[in-house]
Amino acid sequence: MVETGQTLPPTQEGREGYFELVWRKFQKSKPAIIGGLMVLMLVVLSFFSGFFSPTDPLALDMEVAFTPPQRLHFIDSEGQAHLRPFTYLQVIELAPQTFEPIWTEDTSHAYELRLFVKGWDYKVLGLIPMRRHLFGIEEGGTVYLLGTDKFGRDLWSRACQAGRISVTMSLLGTLISVAVGSVLGVVSGYYGGAIDGILQRFIEVVRSFPQLPLWMALSALIPPTWDSLRIFVMMSLIFAMLSWTVLAREVRGKVMAYRETDFVLAAREMGASDARIIFIHLYPNCLSHIIVVLTMSIPQIILAEAFLSFLGIGIQEPWMSWGLLMHDAQNLQTLGTHPWIMIPVVFIVIAVLGFNFLGDGLRDAADPYAIVR
Repeated sequence: MVETGQTLPPTQEGREGYFELVWRKFQKSKPAIIGGLMVLMLVVLSFFSGFFSPTDPLALDMEVAFTPPQRLHFIDSEGQAHLRPFTYLQVIELAPQTFEPIWTEDTSHAYELRLFVKGWDYKVLGLIPMRRHLFGIEEGGTVYLLGTDKFGRDLWSRACQAGRISVTMSLLGTLISVAVGSVLGVVSGYYGGAIDGILQRFIEVVRSFPQLPLWMALSALIPPTWDSLRIFVMMSLIFAMLSWTVLAREVRGKVMAYRETDFVLAAREMGASDARIIFIHLYPNCLSHIIVVLTMSIPQIILAEAFLSFLGIGIQEPWMSWGLLMHDAQNLQTLGTHPWIMIPVVFIVIAVLGFNFLGDGLRDAADPYAIVR
């Protein structure tokens, strides 16, 4: 029983702020946590790729071209166990009847894998020079975890470094798209009338074009003489220009539901300007939805960039992306004899699944008060 005048103690949810409630609900979603860990793993591998790469991703060595992935062993050919993993050198032989190349392991000498070794020079985030790597092989050996390409370059090292371009381009394109789409959506939903009509007709015109062919057409217009940086910026703008319309429509709908609510009417009565109402009251209330759309848009741009680079109209050498690494897979004969060149697609799959799982979790957690008891 509670006596008259006695106040009830606040509940745990009542003492927590909005972001604390969002984080608590987000933690309950196992797929979202897994997706966040997948994204975090790719980001760390990409932006610290030099540390995780035992071999220079740009170093050419035609003697080891199209080397298959090397296996890590703990038991040698004589049955003796080793505490440290090791690899064997791979040698190529020709099949006696078909003369096809066959890679076999030379078990005469084992090369141990070592941690935190010194190797080729690189810069952390392009700023801090370093030579230390997470792992490496003792002198004379090789460690190609994912094999090599046609120029003998390590695919593991290249896939890690390629993530810098793929992830950065998707983030940049998505941020530009979110900035444009969210602002135009708020303005369209708040003012309505002629402004809303003009903006919505423009959105319909943009959405009437098929997105993928338009991406290909605009990317093909990029001059081949441009350097890699300008191509990178232009492709980010192309992806942003054609992906902002969905967010603009969704934000417009939420703002139209908010603009007649009590807190907006009260702000008007108190003399608040339109800019203050839009950016102080309406925009923050749409922020959770905007963040969710941001995480869901990133994998779409990753797939689009991979597709264009796969066709040869995206990122070009010496820069690299996940799509560019699969460019050699266009040749079915090469793909049939060297199937490991398709391994970089695993990074794309992990990125897409990770961002989708993360986006689903954020979408559910963005409304922490809708708790099913």
